[in-house]
Amino acid sequence: MKTQQVSVPAPSVAPTDRTAAHHSLAGSPRSGGLLHRGDLPRAGGIGLKPEHFIDLLESRPAIGFVEVHAENYMVPGGPYHHYLSQVHQHYALSVHGVGLSIGGDAPLDEAHLQRLVRLLDRHQPERFSEHLAWSSHGGRFFNDLLPLPYTEARLQRVCEHVDQVQQRLNRQILLENPATYIQFTASSIPETEFLSEVIARTGCGLLLDVNNVYVSCINHGLNSHDYIRALPCERVGEIHLAGFSRDQDAAGAPLLIDSHGSAVAEAVWQLYEFTLELTGPVATLIERDNNLPPLPILLAEALQAQTLLEKRIAAKQPVTESLS
Repeated sequence: MKTQQVSVPAPSVAPTDRTAAHHSLAGSPRSGGLLHRGDLPRAGGIGLKPEHFIDLLESRPAIGFVEVHAENYMVPGGPYHHYLSQVHQHYALSVHGVGLSIGGDAPLDEAHLQRLVRLLDRHQPERFSEHLAWSSHGGRFFNDLLPLPYTEARLQRVCEHVDQVQQRLNRQILLENPATYIQFTASSIPETEFLSEVIARTGCGLLLDVNNVYVSCINHGLNSHDYIRALPCERVGEIHLAGFSRDQDAAGAPLLIDSHGSAVAEAVWQLYEFTLELTGPVATLIERDNNLPPLPILLAEALQAQTLLEKRIAAKQPVTESLS
């Protein structure tokens, strides 16, 4: 594709085991010694949806962890909190934010940040992550994860935001690489270098979304293997896998959309296997937000990820166990 430029169940994982130790994301000097509150098992996990609350609790499949979107739980009470508390008794929990607008130029929304503090204090998840993206401007919120220009000024701004979030949450966060469809002419730093610098300066970790890598690299004519090689793979604390949809741009070139509405594509599974060679075994989530299938279908994909993780564990490749 011609890049558009703009100037603006796993049997080896016990469902009740939430204490398995593996990678440590100890902070850099700027992180102020903040530590994560626990570890996600090096196993397959699924996004927890209300449609699956009861089925999951009744069947107790041998997955490693579940993940929820923070913004769906920013209410004082109700059934979502009730079921999440029950699920967290049996599975490790990752909370994934989509609304902090860490990549934006404007100050962080203090009210949103305070709601997030209350949510994490309430459920004490093992991990929290957010996107390298922006979603608000001028006091208005846009229901999307929008790209940002990779400049020195924006790098400094993102680092300030990450520092602020980590201090307020008193925990490290993982920052997710975005899926993008445009690039800014103002960008002067490659995306992988931008992410690496944020991680180095703030001590946060990386949530490596392999589907996002594949989507962005196809859209911009980049090599997905080279992209992953350029990342600080020893800082990866979680991996996401998801499905995409296909479209085409105005010139008729392929355009992939990070839709989260289908099964993980074979090309993404292959890229995931390559990724594990660099990261070692890392907690891996199957994301599905649209066209939600029955629970067994999601569990089958989590089992597929778990099989590849166990293969990497069995290979006993030398990987860095301490990320300090």
